[in-house]
Amino acid sequence: MNRVVSLPTSPTFLKALAVAVLVTAMMPAGADDTQALYQAQCASCHGEDRLGGIGPALLPGNLSRLKPQAAEAVIRDGRAASQMPGFSAQLEDTEIASLAEWIYRAPEGEPNWGRDEILASQEVTHPDGSLPDVPRFDADPLNLFIVVETGDHHATLLDGDTFEPIHRFKTRYALHGGPKYTPDGRYVFFGSRDGWITKYDIYNMKVVAEVRAGINMRNIAVSADGRYVMAANYLPHSLVLFDAHNLDLMKVYPAVGEDGESSRVSAVYAAPPRGGFIAALKDIKEVWEIPWPLLTEPVVATGHMATPLAPQRSHATPNFRVRRIPVPDYLDDFFFDLEYEHVIGASRGGQGGMVVNLDSGEKVADLPLQGMPHLGSGITWEYQGRRVMATPHLNKAAVSIIDMTDWTVIKTLETDGPGFFMRSHANSPYAWVDVFFGPNRDRVHVIDKSTLEIVETLIPEPGKTAAHGEFDRYGEKLLLSLWEEDGAVIVYDGETLEEEKRIPMNKPSGKYNVWNKTRYEEGTSH
Repeated sequence: MNRVVSLPTSPTFLKALAVAVLVTAMMPAGADDTQALYQAQCASCHGEDRLGGIGPALLPGNLSRLKPQAAEAVIRDGRAASQMPGFSAQLEDTEIASLAEWIYRAPEGEPNWGRDEILASQEVTHPDGSLPDVPRFDADPLNLFIVVETGDHHATLLDGDTFEPIHRFKTRYALHGGPKYTPDGRYVFFGSRDGWITKYDIYNMKVVAEVRAGINMRNIAVSADGRYVMAANYLPHSLVLFDAHNLDLMKVYPAVGEDGESSRVSAVYAAPPRGGFIAALKDIKEVWEIPWPLLTEPVVATGHMATPLAPQRSHATPNFRVRRIPVPDYLDDFFFDLEYEHVIGASRGGQGGMVVNLDSGEKVADLPLQGMPHLGSGITWEYQGRRVMATPHLNKAAVSIIDMTDWTVIKTLETDGPGFFMRSHANSPYAWVDVFFGPNRDRVHVIDKSTLEIVETLIPEPGKTAAHGEFDRYGEKLLLSLWEEDGAVIVYDGETLEEEKRIPMNKPSGKYNVWNKTRYEEGTSH
């Protein structure tokens, strides 16, 4: 028998009831409701498990560069020059806020991306050898730049002699770690934050193959002979090896220590003199060396005015077997000497660094580098008959200069703020370092390499971020990014420091010269 309950009808009660209903309606949806909302509005592009599809993966690690408030704006208004539409007409503000909060939550189960998923993701549009071997443009193939424009996820192929754009093309979302070239400069490989590796034929200006190596990828490396590509993943915890020709999967390496502990992979690097890859592990006190099969002849580039690379030698067992090198601390960021005999690693938490001999596996020095040195952006040069390295710091207004003979800090330069990128060239008397973090982000310091003094501070445009220099192959011109959506690549005379040209770009985050990258130029990070 149903009971009829009579509610009070006083004005006070009815007003309270109306307020309660209104508050309930304005509260963010529960997890189940938000998940249903995601499946209805977002899953077709971003995947049912938030692992990505047409759109990028929507997981906390993949969204580290996007603040939740900015995510709300993207959901509400869409993203210009992309397939992301705005949902302001379909969703209430509370629903948008709930979705934005929910995608920053860790998924209930650990997402899986293994061999089967990698194989299923591969797409080869132009198999290796199917396109013409002659460039479709008239420019020095080894003095080209790839400029990554993060504002609308494009890249521009730039002539390094005339500084005229040759071609602009769309890239994957959130490229990370810098593009890597084959030694002849024909192909470039891009890695995206959500795991996609794209092989691009520069000569024909076409994407030729893609594969997804993981869910949250840190960077990629290409072997000195251009035959292999290695990917470093945060999620899943793995290294993944590919044949570079068509990005065919060769091997998946779970990043697991000898005690069974799993680790994120911070980065992977090619070490040409050693004939192998070097991997930095974030959660295990080890460095991994993975050699590729040795060549009987030195690697020789075939482009314009090319010179041979140094013959390769290996200190480890060939055929892609892992050599574990125990280290005393977790090493998150790496720098190498020119011979790749030593790795300089930054310790966790900004507590300095250490130098490890890669042959013996022994620590040879501690480095008193407070302030989280950005070793991945470090450079070297000759100073008074000695080889020195220099590195900016991520949370300290300083550049540290280190004698690589005895690993002592010979000078600390005070800067106008913490820096991110540092660049030079063997033919340039100067090293350039930005002030990427803090209120002075519009400044760039120029350091005289012979005196170790800041001799010029440039402000290309007041109030706008200036960052990431890169020289042309001859060390005569420096390209600097005006890191804004209405930004530009600015060309400077490397000797007089005078501005010569501005090329409009959409938030040009990095510029990568083919010669400097393939020849491991001492003033360019690798």
